Amino acid sequence: MSIPTTTAATAAGPVRRGTTTPVGRLRALARAEFTLLLRNRSAVITALLIPLVLPFSVQQGMREIDLAAHGLSLGVMMLSAGIGFSMLFAVYATLVSTYVSRREELVLKRLRTGEASDAEILGGTAAPVLAVSLAQSLLLGVACAVLLDIGAPRAPHLLVLGVVLGALLCAALGAATAGLTRTVESSQVTSLPFLFVTAVTSGMAFPTEVMPDRIAAVLDLLPLSPAIRLVRDGWLGTMTAGEALTAVATALAWIALGMFAVRRWFRWEPRR
Repeated sequence: MSIPTTTAATAAGPVRRGTTTPVGRLRALARAEFTLLLRNRSAVITALLIPLVLPFSVQQGMREIDLAAHGLSLGVMMLSAGIGFSMLFAVYATLVSTYVSRREELVLKRLRTGEASDAEILGGTAAPVLAVSLAQSLLLGVACAVLLDIGAPRAPHLLVLGVVLGALLCAALGAATAGLTRTVESSQVTSLPFLFVTAVTSGMAFPTEVMPDRIAAVLDLLPLSPAIRLVRDGWLGTMTAGEALTAVATALAWIALGMFAVRRWFRWEPRR
C-alpha cells in the first residue's frame, strides 16, 4: 500500500528546510520514515509480524532432522531462522517497496535539492527498519533463551556481528533491487527471487551441515549465509577464529558489492 505523495513529502520536508548537521538530518529523516512506516498497514505487517510467524513454518521440517548429530538444537535453529526472516522481510522487502514509493512520489528528488547527501537520504530511509530488525533480534534472542531453554550466547560478539552485517547487507540489496523496480506493486515480484532463494539456501529453513560438503561450501558463500552462520555459531560458540574471519570477510564483500550496485543502478527519479 503506497503512501500519498502529500503525506510523504510533508513528513520529509523539515529535513530539507531546518536541519544543518549530518546527524540531525539523519535523525529527522529517520523520524519521518518511522511515522510513515506506522501509517502503512502492509509495511507494518511485513516488518513486524511476518518475521515472528515464519520460523514456525520451518519448525516441523527441522524436527525431522537429527540436529544433535551436527551439534545443533531446535531452539538455536528457530532463533537463527527468526533473525534471518527479520533481515529479509523487516529490512530487505520493506525497503524495496519504500525506496520505490519515495522515488515515484518524487520525495527522493525533493530531498536531493536540500542539504542532505545521497548517503544520508538512503540511510535515513533505512534507519527505522534497521532499528526494527535489531529490536526483533533482541526480542527473539530473549524469548528463545527463556522459552526454548537454549541458554545464553557463548560468543555474543559473533552474534552481534552476524545481526549487524546481515541487516546492512539486506539494506544495501534492498536499495539495489529498488533501482530495478518500476512500481510499488511490482516490488513484490522483484524482491521474491532473493527472498525465496535466501530462505531456502542460507541455513534458515534447514542447516547446510546436513548437505554434502561441496554443496554446503557453495551455499556458505551466498549473500546472507555468513550472517546466519555467525548468528547461529555465535550462540553455540562452535565457530573457530578462522571460520569467523572467513564469514565476516564474505559478508563484507557482499556488502561492498551491494553498495556498488546501489551506486550503479539506484534511480532517484520515477521510471517512465
